[in-house]
Amino acid sequence: MNFSGSVRSKLPGVGTTIFTVMSALAREHDAINLSQGFPDFNPDERLQAAVDKAIRSKNNQYAPMAGLPLLRERIAAKVDTIYKATVDPDTEITITAGGTQALFTAIAALISENDEVILFSPAYDSYAPAVTLAGGKAMHYTMDAPDFAINWQQVKKLITQRTRMIVINTPHNPSATVLTEKDMKELEKLTKGTDIIILSDEVYEHITFDDKPHQSVLRYPRLAERSVVVGSFGKTYHATGWKIGYAIAPRELMAEFRKVHQFNVFSVNTPMQYAYAEILQRPDLYEGLSSFYQEKRDFFRTAMKGSKFELLDTQGTYFQLASYKSITDEKDTEVVKWLTKEFKVAAIPVSVFYHKNLDQKIIRFCFAKENETLEKAAEQLSKIK
Repeated sequence: MNFSGSVRSKLPGVGTTIFTVMSALAREHDAINLSQGFPDFNPDERLQAAVDKAIRSKNNQYAPMAGLPLLRERIAAKVDTIYKATVDPDTEITITAGGTQALFTAIAALISENDEVILFSPAYDSYAPAVTLAGGKAMHYTMDAPDFAINWQQVKKLITQRTRMIVINTPHNPSATVLTEKDMKELEKLTKGTDIIILSDEVYEHITFDDKPHQSVLRYPRLAERSVVVGSFGKTYHATGWKIGYAIAPRELMAEFRKVHQFNVFSVNTPMQYAYAEILQRPDLYEGLSSFYQEKRDFFRTAMKGSKFELLDTQGTYFQLASYKSITDEKDTEVVKWLTKEFKVAAIPVSVFYHKNLDQKIIRFCFAKENETLEKAAEQLSKIK
């Protein structure tokens, strides 16, 4: 079919995401896919059984718009246990169709025409398009390799009378860094006495390494009172394809969030919600996640010692950044294609996470894979001279 009229794109500079492109290229060349961030192993069998039980118990129709009450209650209890924060499950938690939907909905609900939103680049690729679609303007703070540190005095210079939101992400994708207590206190100081909203993407909250604690905004009452926090069951329970997440916010912000949520999603997969409500009674599953992935991080880093890649520090998430400066001067977007086609390992170029495609000769690998998969990938990558 051919459309005979003219198309006025709201996102004229946006094409197919790099994740889709690289996963397709990996399939085409039968390559090991360390590009897109998903595990190659199944969720815990008890979680699978809980879904099966929910389906067979006839829990297959629409869930309440805000989410299953039992699930929201157990999220609130978990937040209280971990972060010592009191959250009302009735008015301050909404179950979403994944973390990305929660992020998009928060921006759509709270950003108006000409509002400015501060983003930290490199950034997850959904933030800026969501701001644009809401009529806002993305203001970028550039974080440089290898430490991707934030100078909060420089961030302060980006704040104007139009600044409505600051988006943070910790543990951070793609840099694999985590914000510190000092960072959070600086953010608290920066936003004190303003109407700025914090959108805190915390989907990797349970994946931090070397005993570094996750600094959720929920730990800081003055930040929590102005924040929308986004979480993801997919990242925590190895079920990214189920697309179940949640948002936590003060009731005034959540009321606006739900106004949008009810029209772009309304409700989320019912049997999956029952399953997550049941599995949340097993805190050992998320409490052991950091050590589980730290073992994989260390396994992959050890396996890569024979390669010419320089591995950057990985403090959290299940991503490993690697510099290829000693191998080639080619653009990172070309290097990942070369690796996929010639060495059968797919990765993601970090430049695509920057608003101006800053190329620092760094690529991203995902180590949420079976050790056998990681070993094979490292063996292939070590052949590069």
